Amino acid sequence: MSPPEPPSALSIENLHVTYGRAVEALRGVSLDLPAGRIVAVLGANGAGKSTLLRAVSGTLGLHRGAVVRGAVRVGGQALTGDPARAVRAGVVQVPEGRRVFAGLTVEENLRAGELGRGRLGAASRRQARDRVLDLLPVLAERRRQKAGLMSGGEQQMLAIGRALMADPRVLLLDEPSLGLAPRMVRQIGVIVREINRQGTAVLLVEQNAAMALSIAHRASVLENGRVRLEGPAAELAAGDEVRRLYLGAAEESAAGESTAAGTAPAPAALTRWTA
Repeated sequence: MSPPEPPSALSIENLHVTYGRAVEALRGVSLDLPAGRIVAVLGANGAGKSTLLRAVSGTLGLHRGAVVRGAVRVGGQALTGDPARAVRAGVVQVPEGRRVFAGLTVEENLRAGELGRGRLGAASRRQARDRVLDLLPVLAERRRQKAGLMSGGEQQMLAIGRALMADPRVLLLDEPSLGLAPRMVRQIGVIVREINRQGTAVLLVEQNAAMALSIAHRASVLENGRVRLEGPAAELAAGDEVRRLYLGAAEESAAGESTAAGTAPAPAALTRWTA
């Protein structure tokens, strides 16, 4: 008998979302993120992945979107489309494209991450800072450097570190591998797994299915605003449909690299994203 799942950190229940009262972007999406787990959400552009994160983080209104049916709950508490309330409930998002404050130093960016959780005392803030700098030592090395002068991968680390400064119980990651070199993608995967190992539940939206399925416990595949497939990440990675739809390009790339090196290619879904 398999062990029972831990209690839910985040639950999305029969969620329907529209934009401008006309375009239905999500159609009855349900998803559960157990405490201490990583759940990946896969899908092509336009599948509804970013809309799902906006619904959870309470930022739909900024994009003329609205939840017309269903609910988002954190620890049993319903969120109501207010970004500040979501952060106070422990839900923090790392947006697509990093969006660090380019004119501020690394240290100033990290301080900005503290602002969302006003309840944190000085000791908790110090603990959060120590955790971030231990997890991401490059940020400690460059604390006084302007964020705009960092590489894309370093900016992604800063964006993640800034979010962790709020001590989230649920971390939302929107395409963290976007635009990064393969080596940096692997490093981001290692970082996400370590964040999760330390106790933070992670909802990971990704187009890089090979990376996402390698680090997630469970995954859902969105298509046209609906959940098309869901289950344990390893099972989805091994399934023909996911491999055909989302892992083909990665497999071809892995095959080309391996052939050039004179070695046999490994299946992309089984690639271990380690440093």
